[in-house]
Amino acid sequence: MGKIEIVEVSPRDGLQNQKVEFTTAEKVRLIEGCIAGGVDRIEVASFVNPKRVPQMADGPQVFADISPEAQKKSIGLVLNERGIERAIEAGIPEINFVVVATDTFAQKNQSSTTQGLIEAWLTVSKMAREAGIRTSVGISAAFGCPYEGEVPMSRVLDLVGQVLEGAPDEIGLADTIGSGAPAQVAKMVAGARKIVGNVPLRCHFHNTRNAGLANAYAAASEGVTVFDSSLGGIGGCPFAPKATGNIPTEDLVWMLQRSGFEVGADIERLMETTNWLAEKLDGQVPSMVFKAGVFPPRS
Repeated sequence: MGKIEIVEVSPRDGLQNQKVEFTTAEKVRLIEGCIAGGVDRIEVASFVNPKRVPQMADGPQVFADISPEAQKKSIGLVLNERGIERAIEAGIPEINFVVVATDTFAQKNQSSTTQGLIEAWLTVSKMAREAGIRTSVGISAAFGCPYEGEVPMSRVLDLVGQVLEGAPDEIGLADTIGSGAPAQVAKMVAGARKIVGNVPLRCHFHNTRNAGLANAYAAASEGVTVFDSSLGGIGGCPFAPKATGNIPTEDLVWMLQRSGFEVGADIERLMETTNWLAEKLDGQVPSMVFKAGVFPPRS
């Protein structure tokens, strides 16, 4: 089995939908705990309109306050030209852009059509490249839309081909509302790999219908080497009704390690931070490994 890279998204995707307020200092603590737990990269901030997502308004300050090690592994979410300008000003080394696969969701999430987002991505990617910033672009709602229902695989693969024109360092497939199933995931990944060539594929799964980990295993079996996950399984999209959290980092790491994949993260170190996070959220984190413990038990 190959090496799997973990992209921790709890400081951004995990917190953006929380009713409990996290201070800048608490966000820094969360990030540093994840870095100490051995995640490979980490989404630390969202450079979006603070009026739409007020939980992310302190993104530049969070990035400024974290350690140099965490900064080197940091990713910032960018959705438009103003976002990349803010990311450049902050000095973040990598950005993630999102292209929503359906027009209805794109309008609600980013006030644009899907094609408008493609055009914005091509502009943002050029600006990022000129600034020496690494880029990844994700196709959101690739496995289903909360407003339009099923999304044809042909549409998603066409979008993969279009975003490839922006020369991203990585392309993602995101199950934003947790509607995908393993067979669908395997087929989508296989189709995308034929298009992207040597560009790495990254997958982002939510556990809304309890299939997130099965989907991650299906993707890993098809050769995906980069996965997003959220400590404790917290998260959700403010613009996707009923969407629940991302797949839990602890659960993903445990499953992949037990399945023979090489994953550098340390579950027990991660769960030290999960324990703090659970206390902050009144004990409400979805991670099953956090609740049940690592097996076999470690002395």
